Amino acid sequence: MKITLNGKPCETPAGTLAEVLAHSGYGGATVATAVNGSFVPAGARGATPLTDGDRVEVVAPRQGG
Repeated sequence: MKITLNGKPCETPAGTLAEVLAHSGYGGATVATAVNGSFVPAGARGATPLTDGDRVEVVAPRQGG
């Protein structure tokens, strides 16, 4: 399936948001996620299916000042 991950085209065999995160190296990381502009809480990622053409955003928190 073809999706857009953080603004870049991506081909993935993953069927859920949780699987995309694991395949993309974010597994276990503390991140915020959105699919097609809608926030997806961490507890819902495994039950959030993806379809061809979806836009996925992954944002890691930053510290600094």
